[in-house]
Amino acid sequence: MRVAFVSLETVHHHSSETNQRFRTVCELLVERGHDVHCYCTGFWAGDESTFEHNGVTYHAVATGPEARRSFCLRLPFVLAAASPDVIHTSAQPASQVLAARWGATLARAPLVLEWYGDDGIPETRWTRLAAGRPDRIVTPSELVATWTQEIGADGDIVDILPNPIDCDRIRDVDPGEDVDVIYARRLDEGANLESLLLGLAELRDRDWHATVIGDGPERERYESLASDLRIDDRVAFAGDLDLDERIAAYRGAHVFTQTAAHCVFPTEMLWALSAGCVGIVEYHANSSAHELVEGWDRGFRTTSEDELAEAILAAGDLESRTYDERFADYDRSTVAEQYLELYRTLQDDHGLL
Repeated sequence: MRVAFVSLETVHHHSSETNQRFRTVCELLVERGHDVHCYCTGFWAGDESTFEHNGVTYHAVATGPEARRSFCLRLPFVLAAASPDVIHTSAQPASQVLAARWGATLARAPLVLEWYGDDGIPETRWTRLAAGRPDRIVTPSELVATWTQEIGADGDIVDILPNPIDCDRIRDVDPGEDVDVIYARRLDEGANLESLLLGLAELRDRDWHATVIGDGPERERYESLASDLRIDDRVAFAGDLDLDERIAAYRGAHVFTQTAAHCVFPTEMLWALSAGCVGIVEYHANSSAHELVEGWDRGFRTTSEDELAEAILAAGDLESRTYDERFADYDRSTVAEQYLELYRTLQDDHGLL
């Protein structure tokens, strides 16, 4: 299958969560042997119009200071000439969705809109127009699906497909040292690590050790808070770790806590739960993390530091694991097949199969 991805900017321009998700979807299809092309603004040196990277062919639709305007003007005709089986566009900027719609009409191909929503979904004229253009909308969670419907998307065309993980990779990594509680996220203003630290302080008379993975501008403040709470001798700040190091840490840990106030999909938490951790989520209106633990006997949803502390104690009664088969449906192969089935359904609806 020949799939045309549309994104003014890619992860090579700016490493946002939206762009990382888009790259992941491209890579999933490449792994399954499909012909993947990404139409974007140029980011590579030289005058070549295309650039190959990890099996994806990138096409420079426009370059230079007026790239955004030129991109949207040229895109419909570029897509029509490419004759893709499916066109798959990112939602940012919303103007490219309208251009991709024209391209899909000219190419007689279905249009899929990937709406990740890591910066939220502002209700503007452009986003409302974008919400009404695709044949299908893909979001990572119920939270983002609701956001799209609030700006006018038809709920019947919204599909929820998660960020994938690699279950074989989890099983191949040896467990790290035993830790009672683990947390992982960039330590910026949205980390809300203080909720966990305050909860742990409630348990200072208990025997426990915690690890915080990640770095960022708020790390020093959080280290100072741990010291002020007199728990700094039991909270290790490990800094940034690569994926295999994080998997090893999760396989050795008993509880993973998620306290961030904004999270459209808790990818790091999913890795940890799949690696056997019990999940504790502090509920926030703009976080989808609770969706992973609802109805699960190894998951807890809390709303305060006291409840979080109680959940940590309750989690201690659950068995330790280094892998949980419950999350096999989030494996890369399964998520890739879900995208392909979506494409096949759309092609069939358009009479293209």
